[in-house]
Amino acid sequence: MKLSPHLSFNGQCQEAMEFYQRCFGGKIQSMLTYGNAPMSERVPPEWRGKILHATLAVGQSILYAADAQPGQYQPPKGFSVTIGVPDAAEAERIFRELSEGGAVQMPLQKTFWAIRFGVLVDRFAIPWEVNCPGAAE
Repeated sequence: MKLSPHLSFNGQCQEAMEFYQRCFGGKIQSMLTYGNAPMSERVPPEWRGKILHATLAVGQSILYAADAQPGQYQPPKGFSVTIGVPDAAEAERIFRELSEGGAVQMPLQKTFWAIRFGVLVDRFAIPWEVNCPGAAE
């Protein structure tokens, strides 16, 4: 069994997934628009270029995403997507990139459980935790 997050966006899914691909060094495997799906007639014409289903492979993980249908988007609440990064410098780079245009809730820092840990909400309203485990000094 494998758990994979599915993120919802309010029309910025393609931009977000392309950003995450660059930030995490992953590869977009699919990006299906509403206009190329059998349900294309059920969405307004201006929404047909939005993303119905996207997948991004990052290492052994898959990040799924889509633009919510018009009028159905709700900002994420009650969870964070946690990224485990083995290297402190890489954790700092990822945290810095994710936080651009977003809101840092806890700066990236040493904790009693990690060399680096920080919490933020990115410019796409997605909550992230960046964790670089190891013995904190």
